Amino acid sequence: MKTIENPDPSIIELDLPDPNTDELTSLEFLDRLQKAWSICERFDLHTDIWRGRILRVVRDREKRGGEGRGAGFLQWLREMEISKTRAYSLIQLAESADELVVDGILSEESVNNFSRRSFVETAQSSPEVQQMIAESANKGNEITRKEVRRLSDEFTSATSPLLPDEIRQRTQENLLPPKIVAPLAKELSKLPETLQEDFRKVLKEYPDIDSIKEVTNAARWIGKSNDASLALRALQRDDLDLAKATQEAQRIDALNFLAEALSQAKTIEASVLRFHTAWRRLGDLNERLWVESGSSTPYLRDVLKVLQTLSGVTMRVSLGELFGGKKIRLQIVEEEIDYPETL
Repeated sequence: MKTIENPDPSIIELDLPDPNTDELTSLEFLDRLQKAWSICERFDLHTDIWRGRILRVVRDREKRGGEGRGAGFLQWLREMEISKTRAYSLIQLAESADELVVDGILSEESVNNFSRRSFVETAQSSPEVQQMIAESANKGNEITRKEVRRLSDEFTSATSPLLPDEIRQRTQENLLPPKIVAPLAKELSKLPETLQEDFRKVLKEYPDIDSIKEVTNAARWIGKSNDASLALRALQRDDLDLAKATQEAQRIDALNFLAEALSQAKTIEASVLRFHTAWRRLGDLNERLWVESGSSTPYLRDVLKVLQTLSGVTMRVSLGELFGGKKIRLQIVEEEIDYPETL
């Protein structure tokens, strides 16, 4: 395999193994493929960084005054067939490159030592981890995603103030693996201080792997419950105490079921909102087409009559053959909210 310090697509040479050869072991075969893939990722990294810089220039140009500001950027994305999500992802990558390279942490040439994924994860790491990785890359070492995660886990598990001293000390003494401890710190960071303290008390008394895994799972489910509940309109009531309900679910070892129930409820609410918007729009369009059409458009009228079964107050929707051809009957009742009179 030919390695190149400054990737140039016009001179790239990848010595791919013959898939029909028996001269290589499976490990050797996969290793050569991985090296080839790594070189391709470096091309992707450089290309995407410059694409992000181009997109940032287009976006910043459109930020200048005017009522239609931003419209030119979106039009440019449509013409280039780039989604808005993809565009901002590339811009973020370019900004990460500027932060690491322009600020002097990483030399321009050392970017070639990263794969795209390892570079992105480095940019998302803490400044201390960025410094360690940059020093390694500047020495010419290849930076893998696995290496970034390992260093990040080691730093988090040894320094996070969210962890009790007993856990940090045992991690530094290599009695606890960082890859088990780091997720614990991540999940604890999503919880209120009171819950964090409750879990730290448990870990102080039982600073072992099983306890860490148990607390991590509990914190993860509580975090998911909290995230889902914040978006649920059904829970926006003064007579509900989700914190105590979560404690009860934890006591009966049912946190995962509560989190899943709240997640499904969130999905239903979001689906209903999208459904209502589409239903109103379909009704308006159906009515407009009916007014525009007449006796000269019998086929169009037939289509509109069918669409009326989906735009009316009551509708029946087939669930398809997978559900035995059953239909679900829906009735929409729009209720007005009674607001209290102001004095």
